[in-house]
Amino acid sequence: MDRTANQLRLTLDFVRGARFACPACGTEDCSVHDTESRRWRHLNFFQYACYIEARQPRVQCPNCGVKTVPVPWARPGSGFTLLFEAFTLTLMQDMPVRAVSDLVGEWDTRLWRVLDHYVTEARDQRSLDAVTAVGVDETAARRGHHYVTLFVDPAESAVMFATPGKDATTVTRFAEDFQAHHGDPATVTDVTMDMSPAFIKGVTAHFPKAAITFDKFHVMKLLGDAVDRVRREERKVRPELAGTRYLWLKNPQDLKGKAADRLADLRQAHLKTGRAYAIKETLQAFWDQPPEAAEAFLRHWYFWATHSRLEPIRQAAKTIKAHWAGVLQYTQSHRTNAVLEGINSLVQAAKARARGYRNVNHFITIIYLMAGKLSLPRLTLGSG
Repeated sequence: MDRTANQLRLTLDFVRGARFACPACGTEDCSVHDTESRRWRHLNFFQYACYIEARQPRVQCPNCGVKTVPVPWARPGSGFTLLFEAFTLTLMQDMPVRAVSDLVGEWDTRLWRVLDHYVTEARDQRSLDAVTAVGVDETAARRGHHYVTLFVDPAESAVMFATPGKDATTVTRFAEDFQAHHGDPATVTDVTMDMSPAFIKGVTAHFPKAAITFDKFHVMKLLGDAVDRVRREERKVRPELAGTRYLWLKNPQDLKGKAADRLADLRQAHLKTGRAYAIKETLQAFWDQPPEAAEAFLRHWYFWATHSRLEPIRQAAKTIKAHWAGVLQYTQSHRTNAVLEGINSLVQAAKARARGYRNVNHFITIIYLMAGKLSLPRLTLGSG
């Protein structure tokens, strides 16, 4: 025990003349060729940082040559014991990696290597052979135009794949990863996404049997943005619209008290913004239409929107017209990306707690950790 350095060192050794099995081929009774002195960080003993020190033997195998014998308390190549890694993994699922590194007194770069190893290992063990539906959306990786695209299994509410960017190549990379994990693109029948031309191109190319459903929340956001453009233009001549942006973006049932009263008054004021809002709110009823009535409803709505003399609303309606089949597909699939929106909120909250990530690969690792539903090692008291 080194009280000055607050360290406890446990020294282990093997019996002189001991022989070991070859770790590569299993050949028994191999002689020791030489040894290497190694040290592994272990769980703390009270206030002391605990280390295991040992001579790690290398054996001379007649078939494989010289091979290093693994130790039972640590994985090959790691400077930590299995229990220490399980402990830090448990912490990193709830705390930023930098905070864990400060807590345990290790460089965060070493902890990132541990995290990357186990996340990769857990993903390698995952089979996607039962997946028939996919949700696709992008999330901001950092400030500026830096994105990560997420591919989610909606049945499991789990991220299957995350990759930098938001172009068509993201779908290509997902298709390759999907097949590497025993997924069959031919069995994917539904893909839910926004109206990104890049996503449409990628999904059409790699999942040709999948019906595309355009996420209703993205469709309604398109209309919400159009309403806001009408409001911004009209505010120049109607000062009562100042400070009302969020009134028009929210659903009326979500407004209470004074906010609800103010919106009701504005809707009675013969505003262009009020007309735009009415068109947007009418579209909300589309999502509840039965399949046999949905297209007729949407055609009537489209006629109203394109004859509204509100240019932002007309543009939004024409965008919907250009994606007509995928919007109508909702009445058949009833699929949305609500799961993805929840995951996005989760990972963005983690990013905020960590004050961002130094590189996009770390961000992707955290996405898998928090939303991948992976089987990771857990600290178990009494395990060795």
